[in-house]
Amino acid sequence: MDMTGKVVAITGASRGIGAAAAREFASAGARVGLMARSEAEIGALAAEIGEAAIALTCDVASQASVSGAIQRLEGAFGPVDVLINNAGMIDPIAPLSRVDPAEWSRAIDVNLKGVFHGMRAVLPGMTQRRAGTILTVSSGAAHNPLEGWSAYCSAKAGAAMLTRVAHHEAGAAGLRIMGLSPGTVATEMQVKIKASGINPVSQLDPAVHIPADWPAKALLWMCSADADDFLGEEIALRDEAIRRRIGLIQ
Repeated sequence: MDMTGKVVAITGASRGIGAAAAREFASAGARVGLMARSEAEIGALAAEIGEAAIALTCDVASQASVSGAIQRLEGAFGPVDVLINNAGMIDPIAPLSRVDPAEWSRAIDVNLKGVFHGMRAVLPGMTQRRAGTILTVSSGAAHNPLEGWSAYCSAKAGAAMLTRVAHHEAGAAGLRIMGLSPGTVATEMQVKIKASGINPVSQLDPAVHIPADWPAKALLWMCSADADDFLGEEIALRDEAIRRRIGLIQ
């Protein structure tokens, strides 16, 4: 997939899937905007990638922060061609009866409202140009209830529906909008889940988690015409047929 000249905004780019996606898209020729709160980490990643990357400190829970980051990206590289809504947090992990309301609300702000803020920042320009791709990193938790994950499950379910609504509204204007459910990925989030000891996901053997570069490669593939069969839908990377189609397995 040749992304030469394309501008890609990636939220949650400081680590995990976001950082892997930044490297993957830059290797394909794209110019990438690394969006995260961790200034030092995205700065180091931008330095590693080189002139094709810009570090954009922002908090996806704030519309003003996201809009400002997108404006800085477009000022440096031009209009955004691809938005990857990747930023997310698993905390708080706790039963509904004991979860801290402030922490619960923060998770909704990041995992659900953060997706809205990203979409809201790029949709007007993409709609005017009648071109653009918006990819939302989803989760199996969007469709299956899990003990202790009320905030995460609820936010991911909302983000999955928000992605469908965005496609419903903007697909006819030529925009490509879809989701990716990567399965369990070997990231810092899985370390937190393991340490919690709550629900079956925490009991998984770490050996079953896929590497972060798999969903990164899937996101790059989703920018190709081969993925147009899935517009408005959510692609499950657990599906072996999808893995073969992307080229992750033989």
